[in-house]
Amino acid sequence: MSGILIIGCGTPGRGDDAAGIAVARRLRERGIAASEHSGDGADLLEAWSGADTVFLVDAVSSGAAAGTVTEWDARTAPVAGSPAGTHAFGVAEAVGLARVLGRLPASLTIIGIEAASFAHGAPLTPEVERAVESVSERLILVYEEYSGKGRRP
Repeated sequence: MSGILIIGCGTPGRGDDAAGIAVARRLRERGIAASEHSGDGADLLEAWSGADTVFLVDAVSSGAAAGTVTEWDARTAPVAGSPAGTHAFGVAEAVGLARVLGRLPASLTIIGIEAASFAHGAPLTPEVERAVESVSERLILVYEEYSGKGRRP
């Protein structure tokens, strides 16, 4: 496999923790391949194996305002503790191990959406829902440009 890979991480039914999953589903509604992932680090190493360009979307909990979107290059910026995963070996640990093993994709961009609630059975909060829409639209444009389907003058 090569090319672009979009992964939405999270847990449906756990409030804002489903933000990445919601992005993946919106992209698929628009005909763009995007996978859903629990955020388990060991599985992530396999999920992005062979991809050149990876965008990973996940809920984060940094203390910023709910719905704040943060993006960083996981090849160069520290990731430890950033994603709000529920796994002991999650996104940050997967990136760290992939660095050590030389298994990072050529480009790995993590897009974090600041969460407000992780309550069981809760829907996305309105702020996170707006961020999901914004991130989805941005990734649609990135995908179209990457695949040569972007609008050109």
